[in-house]
Amino acid sequence: MSRFDEMYEAWLQSHIDGETNPRRKERLEKGLGHGTVEFLRTIWFPRVGNFDHLYPEWEIRDLGGGYRYIDLAYMPGGAKGAIEIQGYGPHARDLDVRRFKDLCRRHCLMALEGWTILPIAYPSIVEEPGQCQQLVLAFIGHFIASDASASLDWLEAETVRLARRLLRPIKPLELADHLRVTDRHARRLLRRLVSLQLLEPAGGSERVRAYRLRT
Repeated sequence: MSRFDEMYEAWLQSHIDGETNPRRKERLEKGLGHGTVEFLRTIWFPRVGNFDHLYPEWEIRDLGGGYRYIDLAYMPGGAKGAIEIQGYGPHARDLDVRRFKDLCRRHCLMALEGWTILPIAYPSIVEEPGQCQQLVLAFIGHFIASDASASLDWLEAETVRLARRLLRPIKPLELADHLRVTDRHARRLLRRLVSLQLLEPAGGSERVRAYRLRT
């Protein structure tokens, strides 16, 4: 059994054992959908390395009094992130107007309730895993930046925001140009954010040439 399989099974079982809501417990006991498992196996786990703050089949209420379920809710420190895996089989290709409108309404209601939504197309998981991993880093970085902003000065907070927006490692020279500071000052900012465990080196052995968000 692989490390992913061991940690995945332990994570899912912990949610089953701790769940008191019979509706969600029943869904968890049936197992997660193929797309969700492949997302965790191919995208999330290789880049993040754990399932901390991640809640499968998270239940929310809709305006009609019914229940809906988020594929994966990401809730560090009470934040509200939602990862939705969008399939593309015959069901998705033949999506009728009613179901399309319902999908849009679902995302609207979630946004109004304060959820930050990350929709991931299943074909992208298979065909573009690297791009999906960068989107996940940016998604996580959204919450990192929000939590960190209060304790950072303006230049530090803007550096974290820039690293989040770029969806790729950031280089000292482009940070210096963005902030209109010297290359030396940009490197000091990047090293400080590494010490605060917000960024990590992304390239270079003797001299670090790029930095990325730390997960």
